[in-house]
Amino acid sequence: MTDQATPDAVLHIDPAGIDIPVGKDPIYYVWGEMVPGIGIAASTFAQSVYEHSTLGLREFEAARLRIAQINGCLFCQDWRTERDGQRVEAAFDTAVEQWRTTDAFDARTRLAAEYAERYAIAHHDIDASFWARMNAQYSQQEIVELSMCIGSWIAFGRLNHVLGLDSACVLPDH
Repeated sequence: MTDQATPDAVLHIDPAGIDIPVGKDPIYYVWGEMVPGIGIAASTFAQSVYEHSTLGLREFEAARLRIAQINGCLFCQDWRTERDGQRVEAAFDTAVEQWRTTDAFDARTRLAAEYAERYAIAHHDIDASFWARMNAQYSQQEIVELSMCIGSWIAFGRLNHVLGLDSACVLPDH
């Protein structure tokens, strides 16, 4: 809560009670102004995942959307990564929810969704047979990259959801 602002000067973001000054973008304010030493570095990492990923768009989006679904982050579920003017199809999010049975995914895309889910909710249960399947489809570099991407999405998607930022944000224009 802000000591200096009057109730008319802030937007109260539930559930955490974070006060956002009226006219400020919630994400930029919380990440960039409230804790600049941490938030700006976190933002740089989060942005790097999008700018420097070498993963294919479908596998990238399958993992990202599965984490968004698990985190419950509204902002992340609505977001679609764009690369070279391309985005995944409109029904892709439904296919991600049904990654086990969908016929819309190739082996790499299915594994990306599975890995994201296991990483987020059952990381102690990732076993040798799973790694054998991953290593058959992905290089070690790609596995590390996907792992870092998933870690970023878990951390920052959950942060946005827990602080209520996901429901207060508007997607930026691309």
